[in-house]
Amino acid sequence: MLLNEYIPRSKLVVKTTEIRKPRCAVIDAHNHLEEDFGGGWINHPIDELLGVLDEAGVQKFVDLDGMWGEEILQKHLDKLKQASPERFVVFGGVDWKAWAELGGQFPEAAAQRLRVQAGWGAEGLKVWKPFGLTVKDQAGKRVAVDDTRLDPIWQTAAELNLPVAIHIADPVAFFDPLDQFNERTEELQTHPDWQFPSPPFPPFQQVVDELANLVRRHPQTTFIGAHVACYAENLAWVSWLLDECPNLYVDIAARISELGRQPYTARRFFLKYAERILFGTDAGPSLPYYRTYYRFLETDDEYFNYTPDREIQGQGRWNIYGINLPDEVLEKVYHLNAERVIFNRK
Repeated sequence: MLLNEYIPRSKLVVKTTEIRKPRCAVIDAHNHLEEDFGGGWINHPIDELLGVLDEAGVQKFVDLDGMWGEEILQKHLDKLKQASPERFVVFGGVDWKAWAELGGQFPEAAAQRLRVQAGWGAEGLKVWKPFGLTVKDQAGKRVAVDDTRLDPIWQTAAELNLPVAIHIADPVAFFDPLDQFNERTEELQTHPDWQFPSPPFPPFQQVVDELANLVRRHPQTTFIGAHVACYAENLAWVSWLLDECPNLYVDIAARISELGRQPYTARRFFLKYAERILFGTDAGPSLPYYRTYYRFLETDDEYFNYTPDREIQGQGRWNIYGINLPDEVLEKVYHLNAERVIFNRK
């Protein structure tokens, strides 16, 4: 029998709690609607999208697909803002490919494009993981996350009062050798382009340390560290950075797999940083995913599947545990923090 044929079914007899609606209103602060990550919902009738969000108890939705380009950004702004402007926020992005053409003028040009995007209605900036890994300057050299040449972008975001949702790096195991010790070997064999071995890529710790340098150097800019600041495997490090940088927030999108296998540490983290954590799924407008996230946050259920649409776990062969947060913390994580940081910035 091959490993991918081995699908053990737990014989534990434990409580199962179905959470169909969250205890309070929810803002999904990290999600997508395009084909690649959002299931193509941008191409559905808007009433269908709103129907799913209503059924899930999601009051407002942050669409990060402006990172794919200005044509996508305009399409999303036109459709979402025309239909329900109070329920949707759309983030813009940076066209890193333009650096090769613009050379030394690129940082100022990118800052100017951010002004243009804000004029169209973009209300934040999304920076995706090629930054720090594969983005190169006009000389073909990797651009570090804390490269000072890019300061005009972050300064412009601060001037415009636009939060910066930043995703650098990926799970730590993606940077490790693909061997018998790698806890994500099955996932990486399925998606070999997700592996970033060093060399030629920088070590994981170097990339997240560059993120820390960037956030510290721009205290006037509001940063949202996507995916628990890209280091959910080490909440002590994330806690250190949150303590160092009051301008930093984190979202939990696509990381309950990590948080839920360290439930005691994760619960302490949520209690301590209740005002710095934003809800998000990164799974498209999906009822099964929303309800799995609610179960993780609201119950003390044990040893359950974090990937609701498959029998083999998508990220690693483990299950997760609920962290049973109190109502006052849930309210902040579910919507109050995102209201303050994203929707009510003015």
